[in-house]
Amino acid sequence: MNTHPTHRRSLLALAAAAAALCTWPLGHAQQPPYPAKAITLVVPFAPGGGNDILARAIAPRLTEILGQAVVVDNRPGAGGNLGTDIVARAPADGYTLLLASNQVTINPAIGVKTPFKLEKDFAPISLLASVPIVLVSNPAEPYRTLAEFVQYAKAHSGKLAYSSPGNGTPQHLAGEVFANMAKTQLVHVPYRGTAPAIADVIGGQVQLAFGTMASVLPFIESGKLRALGIAGQAKSAALPQLPTFGEVGFKNYEASLWYSLLAPAQTPKPVIDKLNAAVVEALKTPEVQARLAKQGFETRSSSPAEARQLLDKDLLRWARLVSELKLKIEQ
Repeated sequence: MNTHPTHRRSLLALAAAAAALCTWPLGHAQQPPYPAKAITLVVPFAPGGGNDILARAIAPRLTEILGQAVVVDNRPGAGGNLGTDIVARAPADGYTLLLASNQVTINPAIGVKTPFKLEKDFAPISLLASVPIVLVSNPAEPYRTLAEFVQYAKAHSGKLAYSSPGNGTPQHLAGEVFANMAKTQLVHVPYRGTAPAIADVIGGQVQLAFGTMASVLPFIESGKLRALGIAGQAKSAALPQLPTFGEVGFKNYEASLWYSLLAPAQTPKPVIDKLNAAVVEALKTPEVQARLAKQGFETRSSSPAEARQLLDKDLLRWARLVSELKLKIEQ
């Protein structure tokens, strides 16, 4: 029997549509659920600093929750910008993440030139924690209290050196802001990460350091470093007896750190949401909370939207502060 050409074309179209419907679920099913392989958690500083301590505290718990290894990868250099750029350029698939400090919100204010922009190249997942910055010195230095240090720094302008994990880091800016407010000068000595910066204060090569509580607390407790004060207005539960800069006259001085988890921009929302849920669960774990509290961290999870709001707010805050104080940061 001969089939009319119009009828034949209709049959062919129906056959093609049926074939497409049959093959789509098969192709769709071939996409494995996230995560299907190990996740790299980039820490843009050397081992031993606050970013690294935080990453190694949460990575094992995230591994348990997500069912895939979360591997910490230290990529120090350029004040944290080297590792940050690696994540900015990574595929937006949720397998390369950045554990960032609020250093990323300071860089634009101080004129750091980077190949990435925080606002458009990253998708926030969650806030993680905050930690105070502590001014520490070698125990052999003549000043034993924060008040004595302030007077000494004013009387010896340009003769005291402090270390930091690198140019443009919050620890670096803590020293610059203090010197500006105290109307004195400190010599900044940048390092490639917190661990070597602190090691040289212990060794006596540098007199001072502005370091995160997490990175200096063990050395304070062992007597290898002398704690002088909290670089801010709020006391720390880890060292409740330590005075704040506000208590010795610096009422507007604030230099704490906070940390967030970021992914490359355009990472799919379901991936962001799954990572956010995992972070929130990990930070609620008593073992993780106890470990971080012991090292001076305060856990601080959030929604992706709340993390974005804080990033945007801090970008504006540092731009205003650097402009008001007329700070010039050498790169």
